[in-house]
Amino acid sequence: MWSRDQSFYFFLSIFLFFIFLLKCWITLRNPRKNLPPSPSKLPIIGNLHQLGIVPHRSLRSLAQKHGPLMLLHFGSNPVLVVSSGDAAREIMKTNDLAFSNRPKSTVTSKLVYDCKDVVFSPYGEYWRQIRCICMLELLCSKRVQSFRAVREEETALLIEKIMGSFCSASPSVVVINLSEMLAEHISNVVCRAVLGRKYDGGGGAGGQRKFKKILMEFMELLGDFNVGDYVPWMRWLGHLNGLYGRVDKVTEEIDTFLELVIQEHVEERERNGGSKVTGESRRDFVDILLQIQRDDVAGFPLHKDTVKAIILDMFIGGVETTYATLEWTMAELLKDPKSMKRLLNEVREIGRGKQAIIEDDLKKMPYLQAIIKEIMRLHPSGSLIPRESTQNVKVMGYDITANTQVLINTWAIGRDPLVWDEPEEFKPERFLHSSIELRGHHFELIPFGAGRRSCPGAQFSLAVLQLALANLMLIFDFALPARERAEELDMSEIAGSVIHKKLPLLVTVTMCSC
Repeated sequence: MWSRDQSFYFFLSIFLFFIFLLKCWITLRNPRKNLPPSPSKLPIIGNLHQLGIVPHRSLRSLAQKHGPLMLLHFGSNPVLVVSSGDAAREIMKTNDLAFSNRPKSTVTSKLVYDCKDVVFSPYGEYWRQIRCICMLELLCSKRVQSFRAVREEETALLIEKIMGSFCSASPSVVVINLSEMLAEHISNVVCRAVLGRKYDGGGGAGGQRKFKKILMEFMELLGDFNVGDYVPWMRWLGHLNGLYGRVDKVTEEIDTFLELVIQEHVEERERNGGSKVTGESRRDFVDILLQIQRDDVAGFPLHKDTVKAIILDMFIGGVETTYATLEWTMAELLKDPKSMKRLLNEVREIGRGKQAIIEDDLKKMPYLQAIIKEIMRLHPSGSLIPRESTQNVKVMGYDITANTQVLINTWAIGRDPLVWDEPEEFKPERFLHSSIELRGHHFELIPFGAGRRSCPGAQFSLAVLQLALANLMLIFDFALPARERAEELDMSEIAGSVIHKKLPLLVTVTMCSC
């Protein structure tokens, strides 16, 4: 007979043996994952406190310590931060399908009609259908070319407006708020292409200003960080700080405006006997979307909310990103007089004897093209491109689980010292004899993204941007106001869905004497 102590130790041994077997079984079924390196995190909020005021810079600093593929936790949500071209290629090419989803956002869902647009829509059949509409009907090469006259007319009006700033008291020099003029110019081009005219909503100039103010607040909210998306029990903060109230107000105002736009297009078509325009090339985006809706040729019902959501996408991608890029371009040129002079010489040589640069001339300007690439390397308008994994996948040898949010830090990729010589310096010459282009095939430079989720409006945006820049250089000489030195120009940023220059760009303008 065993003693009581012997029986206890026997059963304890059996129990521990079964625990050991259970642990082995769990390990075999769920092998230990090889996760990317991570910084330490806090309870509940994870790494949220490390985002900082300017996230793309804070995340670059963390990546310099932990590597180009870094795993953070926002609340309990895993977030993969990508900070090199090689890592971006793994996400956006090698495993593009697995990372083609968009993460959910409470604010975005409210602002963009429950994500019925092409930018924020979840990956799936619906997204494929509406992207097809955008690529084939709205932003194809033929359609972009059809708005060439609009771009050239509005560029001429921009030049005319700057000329109108010269006064009799000082006929040769004037100080202007260039940021304000560039923002209005880009907005006018996009309004005419998307809505058919520079829309005032029926309220004259005041209505125009009100619409622009609503759009600015819309973009600001789109870039706001909502802690409730990552720590669900803290959603009440969105009510306390007024975020959800602001979202509801802007959503209502945007919807009211878009209802007016659509109704006016419908009424104008009816007044013209069922056809708003006589020529295919003159149709704006609203016309095209309503025609697809009427003819039922999309292959699925194109509801009014989808039409509105797509219209909003055109403004998100067309106005803010293009304006921000043009503003950064002028700022960098003012800081670098040598580059400015070289660009002026190129443009004025091509434009000799002409009143304006036209789009055919742009192909003859390699230095202008190099400047645009360099600006998009240093100042990509959308610095953190969000994606989400739909399945377990290996990336660069690391295990990434399904439902992991991915932030591709294009700002950090464009300043990677392992790829770029003097990465913090503005050096357009680096692109003069380079095969790198902007359409997502070279992952060290991806301002428009890459893969399935790349921006479909790249061609339109570049056409607007290049034409405006070339004509400004042809007609005017720009300098900083008196007593402001180039090296002291404030280049601080405002972070959000688009990275803008924090302070407006005030410049001295003189007429070109050549």
